[in-house]
Amino acid sequence: MPAEHILIVNSEYPPIGGGAGNASANLARHLAQLGRRVTVLTARFADLPHDEQAGNVRVVRLPALRSKQDRSNTLEQISFLLSAALLGLPWVLRLRPQAVIAFFGAPSGVAVWFWSLFISLPYIVSLRGGDVPGFRPYDFARQHRLLAPLLRLVWRRARAVVANSEGLRDLGAAFEPKVPIATIPNGVDVEQFQAPQRQWQPARLLFVGRVVFQKGLDVLLDALGGLAEQNWSLTIVGDGPRRAELEAQAQQLGIAERITFAGWQSGAELAAAYAEANLFAYASRHEGMPNALLEAMASGLPAVATRIAGNEELVAEGETGLLVPSEDPAALRAALGKLINDAVLRQRYGEAARKRVQTRYSWHSVASQYADLLDQATAD
Repeated sequence: MPAEHILIVNSEYPPIGGGAGNASANLARHLAQLGRRVTVLTARFADLPHDEQAGNVRVVRLPALRSKQDRSNTLEQISFLLSAALLGLPWVLRLRPQAVIAFFGAPSGVAVWFWSLFISLPYIVSLRGGDVPGFRPYDFARQHRLLAPLLRLVWRRARAVVANSEGLRDLGAAFEPKVPIATIPNGVDVEQFQAPQRQWQPARLLFVGRVVFQKGLDVLLDALGGLAEQNWSLTIVGDGPRRAELEAQAQQLGIAERITFAGWQSGAELAAAYAEANLFAYASRHEGMPNALLEAMASGLPAVATRIAGNEELVAEGETGLLVPSEDPAALRAALGKLINDAVLRQRYGEAARKRVQTRYSWHSVASQYADLLDQATAD
């Protein structure tokens, strides 16, 4: 029997959150386009409606601590877990979904697992990165040690566990080898992010994402500091706790006047930022499958990115961009210098990047794969 009514649980959902929030929104919209009834359970923020019909998706927002639009801390995630587990259960009994997708094993997965102790509720866990032990140990090692026993329970009770990249699947398999993990990549909206007719000179670099240690912006600035004689500029779209430190680093390197910290952007502003750039720079240390890189490629941008899980599945080396080792500013500097100096190569890579995401990473394809998995889960 097909899963006609699907519940998606995620602590972040536009306009709050980052890549995972956008991913859950796109998945919800495309599942609805496939004829499924879709409800999203997420966290309240500011004056957003507590219960609204957003297009073809119903969005229910539960009370939870949340001080910033673009990110949350551990306490705020715990507050959503408790709210979803306790206040979400009456909503589940009222809505009666046939299957649930929990974005992240924690907090959403733990709440859904709690519901399943009381009611028959097939659920899928969608692993996104930070919820997998071993991912970003500099940020999450302590949380992962505490959560590990609970995460194993959540995964084992799930009808399916899904990673958004092969690298993340391998990391999950190392943590819990008894649970099979499928792979369904992130998608990208190729209508929202399009490749404009752009000027390819001078080099206008772009980074999009949270301004945190994970994203390797310190390495990117270090690399660019050695390219002061070349003609380039960099726009950083996003915000986070490392901004002041990075601004000081840029000043020390003598490149501050070339760098614009544009802050958090979404919607038309974000699409315009991609359209105005002509090279995407992504020195991230860890990723699941980065939405920002998908969006850049859909926008016809070549990329210089680190050779890590997620990035290396998206960027075809020597075809859509260049890959360099993580934590290697010299290699990053060489790759950036090559493309900054070669506008023709940047344009060729950008055109190939757009074609690659169009054929492999549409949200329609991603939603169809989830729909098939949900149907199988409800049939078991």
